[in-house]
Order: sequence, then structure tokens, then C-alpha cells
Amino acid sequence: MAEASRIFQTTLMPSLSQSLSLRKPCCSQTISLRRTSPALIRCTISTSSSDTTKAAATTPQPIPWGCDVDSLDNAAALQKWLTDSGLPPQKMDIQKVDIGERGLVATNNIRKGEKLLFVPPSLVISANSEWSFPEAGEVLKRYDVPDWPLIATYLISEASLMKSSRWSNYISALPRQPYSLLYWTRAELDRYLEASQIRERAIERINNVTGTYNDLKARIFSKHPNLFPEEVFNMETFRWSFGILFSRMVRLPSLDGRVALVPWADMLNHSCDVETFLDYDKSTKGVVFTTDRPYQPGEQVFISYGRKSNGELLLSYGFVPRQGTNPRDSVELPLSQCYPLQVTGWPLELMAYAYLVVSPPSMIGKFEEMAAAASNKSTTNKDIRIPELEEQAFQFILDSCESSISKYTKFLQASGSMDLDITSPKQLNRKVFLKQLAVDLCNSEQRILFRAQYILRRRLRDMKRGELKALRLFDSVTKFFNK
Repeated sequence: MAEASRIFQTTLMPSLSQSLSLRKPCCSQTISLRRTSPALIRCTISTSSSDTTKAAATTPQPIPWGCDVDSLDNAAALQKWLTDSGLPPQKMDIQKVDIGERGLVATNNIRKGEKLLFVPPSLVISANSEWSFPEAGEVLKRYDVPDWPLIATYLISEASLMKSSRWSNYISALPRQPYSLLYWTRAELDRYLEASQIRERAIERINNVTGTYNDLKARIFSKHPNLFPEEVFNMETFRWSFGILFSRMVRLPSLDGRVALVPWADMLNHSCDVETFLDYDKSTKGVVFTTDRPYQPGEQVFISYGRKSNGELLLSYGFVPRQGTNPRDSVELPLSQCYPLQVTGWPLELMAYAYLVVSPPSMIGKFEEMAAAASNKSTTNKDIRIPELEEQAFQFILDSCESSISKYTKFLQASGSMDLDITSPKQLNRKVFLKQLAVDLCNSEQRILFRAQYILRRRLRDMKRGELKALRLFDSVTKFFNK
């Protein structure tokens, strides 16, 4: 097994980390427009929070622009500005909603298959948007800053201008503190997400955002302090801007996958029951989506944020759909790399990895083939079958699932008596929400593990029964010939 592990780790196992480094494109995963989900728990995060005195140094400071996440104070001004700037008449209006706090609600009958929005390119924020301070944009492009950190910096630059920016009405309607795990402290991640692999993803994302800011500061901002003053371009404003991008950036397939912020469209909330998504429509020259169900006046209109697990939705958007409502939900099984399990089963890569783990030294000639098939990044044939190792491979996967189940069980049992250690009512409210989000996520992920456990136990039982039948048949044949 040591040789098999060495081959997998050093020869064929690619790095799983996604860096936000300035030296390569930032955040390579597909980001679809998303915000909230039906039947969900939302987390309201106070900007004055800290777990301990030690954590106070990283406590987020209030951002001087934007609004509360459920505020409609700037909605009318946003709609008027959009209309005056070229947005055609809409069949939806921004309203407070039960699912998502703010959302777009139908004001007219909307048919299934109808195109909506038609947001013109002039109202879309992208890497090509015109800067109010052109010199700042020219400097960033001279350093070949990729789209994500470029747009994040652009958003801060325009936000700092307040009413002087053409985007002021849009920025005023953005949440002052986006729903995102970027705003969880390390102590909160360790405490509430100890059982879930999303904790590792969140830590990695926070480190990537911090590293991106530090890289920008060292390479560009410090050399051009007149264009990028630290009182404006700092870690807290970058946490805000990346929180906005992670929760609102859309990738437009018909524009070669270009990423952009689309005002108005980003007020649409997510539903696990719809499949429609945003894209650029070349015939109408606007960003649209096509409804996959009809809506009556007064009904909230939804889109899909993508085929994301509950953990991924929490990671970027700060919500967890109710257990059993997300057909794309999955849980990561942490081995040499993470393999996603779903209620419907597990990937072929996991089976290949299990074969590799249980294979004896005599099968060294097949180690590289198994390692390649086990890699999430490899395009080689994944569907390998080694009948003589199948039972051991299933047992390995079962043991791994049960090890993870025990971690979730331990957390969920402890969560009922978890001491929140809070004196401020506002902080108590925040901690209760964080804890509830974590409990909901752990319940949904443990449910998938229980399902995998059930399937694996049945398969192993059936295999043992088959072996027993074969043994009994062999014994009866032997006895017959020994008569």
C-alpha cells in the first residue's frame, strides 16, 4: 500500500487547491448568479462580533456604503436609475419576501418559457467597465491583474466615491455585509463546522482572499498610494468586495464565459426546484433568463445558482436549504483527496481509489492505472473493475463513511448543549444563527452518509450470501462425488 500511495500522491495526484493568486486566473470554478434559497435558514452577522479578545483584531469594521440585507430603502432609487439608464420595462419588482429577505416578485402574469430581464451591457460590471479614475484601472491592467481581483478592486474604487460614481444607486442597494463564510472567524469555523469538509474549503477561501489582497498591496497598492490609499483599499473592503463577487458574480456562457455583476438580475433568489440560469442573449443584446415555470402576480420569481451542494451554497451565499430539498446535495469523503457522495451513490474515482488502497503488493503493475482512475483531475478511464478486490474495496468505503458519520454524530450530540458564552443579545442572535446553519448542514451531510452506509452494508451482505451459496453448492457437489 505504501508504494500505491506514493504513486498516487507524487505521480498522478494533482493539487486540489484553487488559488486566487494574481499570477493565474482567480477562482476557476464556475460561479452562477445566486443569493438565497427556498426553505432555508439565514445568518445575520453583526459587524461588531468576536469570539475572544484575541479574535477582536480581525473583527470586521463597518463598511461605509451599502445597506442592510433586508432593506428596501434604496430599492426605488435603484429601479429608477436602472430605468433611466436603459433597462426596459419589467414584469417584476423588488419586494421583501419570505424566502431570501429581498427578491424579485412578479407584477404581471409570466408564462413558462418567457424571456425576462434584458439587462443591457451598459448596466453590467465586468473587467472592461470604465473606471471613474482611469489611471487606477490602467495600472491594474498593466500588471495583468486577472478579472476577479480586478473587478473586486473596481467595486471598492467606485463604492468609495459614493454619489460621485455612476454605480452609486446600485452599490447603495448591495448588502453592507454579504452572507458568506468569509465573515466567520477561525474559531467559529473550528467550532461549528468541525465535522464538515466545508470548513477546509472556507479556510482555504479566506486564505486565498487574504493572499490576493496582500499580493495586490505589495506589488501595486504600495507603489501607487495616491491611486490606492490604504484607508479605502484594505482587508475589510476586500472582504466585502469578494463577498459580493462570490454571492453575485455570474458567468455568461454566450460571452465566452465572461464573469460580470448584473444589477437587478442579482436580486433574483435561488430555488432548488428550477433549472433556469442567466446568460447573454445575442438577439436582444441583453442579459436574460428563460422561465421554466409560470408565475402569477405576487409570486417570487427564482433562478438556479447552479448544481451546488448545501455546503457549497453555505460557503458562498450563507444559506442551507432544508434537508432533502436539494437534489444536488453531496458530502465530501476526505481521503487522499475529497470524493463527493450523493444520495444516489458515489463517483467511480472513489471505487478506483478503494481498489488502490486494498490492493496487495503483487498487483504493483496495476497501481498506476488505479491511481490515474482515482484522480479527480485525470481524464483516463474511470470504470475499472477488479472482482477479486471488490468486497474489500466496498468494506474500505464503508469504514470511511462510518468514520465520518461518527464525527457528525459527535457534533450534533454536542450542539444541543453547546455553551454559546455570549453576554450581548445581538451576539447571542448571531451565534444561534451560526449554530443552526451548522446543524442544518451537518444533518443534510450525515443523511447522505447514512444512505451510503445502508447501500454498502446491503451490497456486502449480498456478496457474503452469494459466497455462502457458492460454498454450499461446492460442498453438496463434493459430497455427491464422495458417496
